[in-house]
Amino acid sequence: MPTNIIYDGSFEGILTVIFDCYERKLEPFCISPRSNNQSSLFSDRIEIDADPEKSNRVLNGLFKKISKNGIDKLYKVFCSELPERELLILEYCKKIFTSKYNIANDFRSQPVLRVQQIVKMINREIHRMHAFVRFQKTKDDIYAATIKPDFDVLALSVDHFKKRYQDQLWLIYDIKRDYGIYYDKAELKTVQLNNPVWTERHQIKEEVLAENEKRLQIMWKKYFDSTCIEERKNMKLHLRHVPHRYWRYLPEKTIL
Repeated sequence: MPTNIIYDGSFEGILTVIFDCYERKLEPFCISPRSNNQSSLFSDRIEIDADPEKSNRVLNGLFKKISKNGIDKLYKVFCSELPERELLILEYCKKIFTSKYNIANDFRSQPVLRVQQIVKMINREIHRMHAFVRFQKTKDDIYAATIKPDFDVLALSVDHFKKRYQDQLWLIYDIKRDYGIYYDKAELKTVQLNNPVWTERHQIKEEVLAENEKRLQIMWKKYFDSTCIEERKNMKLHLRHVPHRYWRYLPEKTIL
């Protein structure tokens, strides 16, 4: 009977699944997080909990076969949240462990090609986070920003902001996945807000903003409007570089 594997939804968890698939000779037709699982009458259900020892053994085995960049690719595939990600990671790892050479650039292999395609999608989203995140200063001197990326790339994006804003308190909150990363001028911390104060556009409400923050946004929008040359507008090109779904976070695109 086909095997349906349920795990905890963590990267450590999927590495543990890979270990158990080898150890118990499992050939799953489906691997899904516990939160997304739909039971089936026609499959064996196996639940696998994350095991640090097993996941570390898989990780150490991967490091012997591929570079750190290759491991990073697998983590980016995991962050894609695509329904195919777990089986793809399993198939990719099987290729790695059974091959006598580094398969990283063997695009004749479908799993390798698909991993590369997803990594490109993730890298594009990370780049857009770097470009389109807009901080707003709050009354307690924290620069806060909300995001809603297509993929779970917050953890992959924050090193850029840590290097750029080392002397500031800041928070970037993923409203789609309900968690954020806070920087306290020393380290990055994952946080979850109990009663977030967002507007209907999922931006920070005006009552928690610093006194001059709204005025600065208005000034920025006026500057943006004044430098825009109507005759040279090219909306097709503009949308290619600044997709419409990111406009909600840009003060120059918001009706103030």
